[in-house]
Amino acid sequence: MPETSLADFYDDLADDYHLIYSDWEASIRRQGDALDALIGQDRAAVLDCSCGIGTQAIGLARHGHRVTGTDISPRAAARAAREAAHRCLGLRTAAADMRRLPFADGRFDVVVCADNSLPHLLTEQDVRAALAEMLRVLRPGGQLLVSTRPYDELLRDRPASTPPQVHAADEGGGGERTVTFQLWHWHDDGERYDLEHFQLLPDAGDWRVQVRRATYWALGRDRLSGLAAEAGFVDPEWRMPQETGFFQPLLVARAGK
Repeated sequence: MPETSLADFYDDLADDYHLIYSDWEASIRRQGDALDALIGQDRAAVLDCSCGIGTQAIGLARHGHRVTGTDISPRAAARAAREAAHRCLGLRTAAADMRRLPFADGRFDVVVCADNSLPHLLTEQDVRAALAEMLRVLRPGGQLLVSTRPYDELLRDRPASTPPQVHAADEGGGGERTVTFQLWHWHDDGERYDLEHFQLLPDAGDWRVQVRRATYWALGRDRLSGLAAEAGFVDPEWRMPQETGFFQPLLVARAGK
């Protein structure tokens, strides 16, 4: 998928992104708690290099970490900063490609790339470039946290869709509801897939349909671990949701000293 199209996809989604969650505030808390437990230190300098509208970045800022967020989408990054300010939290954000991070070497204690963001990169060359940048901006011994969909299982089944997710306008489940689901169209290589992201939005007693499209590479765990090791990360290991409380499998690794 062309780089400009990926930025456009998330620019277009930025205002409605929270609607993909049944309860965005609860997701912010849960994900922040899980990532903070893995970081295991106070006031870490954290880069969330795929921050979107701030789900993980805001959750980590609530734990006192010094978080910077970047995203390919200027609108998403700007919303993340506004959402953090609304919650009286400090969060610096900028639009940036994870393959070309605008930071000095060794600036961060932790780099987070969550919510299946890395698999938007469709070639080994691009994944290597992103991992090399994440390594470069980490201090020696710094921590990498990357989450993806459970692609080992998904590659066996190659599903055609995701279950619908319903977002209610209030936490009690009342009010207007938004329905989000995805259709997946697998490429002939069996690894990449085009995604159609559907949102059914309430509109004056009827429904308005919003469709957005993107492409992913279903990177299996061994393959991504190998690419991280080739980039210079040490001790890569996968931590699963039942262990961490995070909603996706997490690759945890360290920058070499």
